[in-house]
Amino acid sequence: MPETNIPETTKIERRDAVRRILANRGETIVVCGLGSSTYDVFAAGDDDRNFYLWGAMGGAVMIGLGLAIAQPDKPVLVITGDGEALMGMGALASVAAQNPKNLTIIVLDNAHFGETGMQPSHTAHGVELAEVATACGFESTQTIVDYDSLDAYSNTPNAANGPRLAVVKITTDNPDRALPNLDGIYIKNRLRSSLGFQPV
Repeated sequence: MPETNIPETTKIERRDAVRRILANRGETIVVCGLGSSTYDVFAAGDDDRNFYLWGAMGGAVMIGLGLAIAQPDKPVLVITGDGEALMGMGALASVAAQNPKNLTIIVLDNAHFGETGMQPSHTAHGVELAEVATACGFESTQTIVDYDSLDAYSNTPNAANGPRLAVVKITTDNPDRALPNLDGIYIKNRLRSSLGFQPV
């Protein structure tokens, strides 16, 4: 078994991190990955511009990319976990190739697959998602391990000439689930309405 690289020094707790990230969201459209990141975003406060994904593991980044292309004048934020980002890792190459200037991706990395039993993820064995994004061609990548850096990042608009990605190293705490509405059609239509489109 390879030596693991599970973070032990970070003090960032996932739910607190997401609250800070969304504290000054303004008009940002938020796409949440499967599982814990959806619970965290909902716990921080439901919003018509939150797009929760149910049963779509690996799809958050690509959905965020599509929204960023379709809504170039609106900031789009993807909040996902390391397990989901790893499942859809090829999406990072597509994001870099499309180069949307309004897309930010935040990966909450506890180095575990939280939804399937807390098995160590690939990031526990040395995979660095920020470096993967850099290799793909992202304009801005960063790994965050403390609250000061997280607050500075969250309060800085995307000034990069392209997409940016931050990996936030979080603890393995597992807060109670906060479950948003499970109706995918409702979630889709309220987002459309918030953007001025008719339900379909």
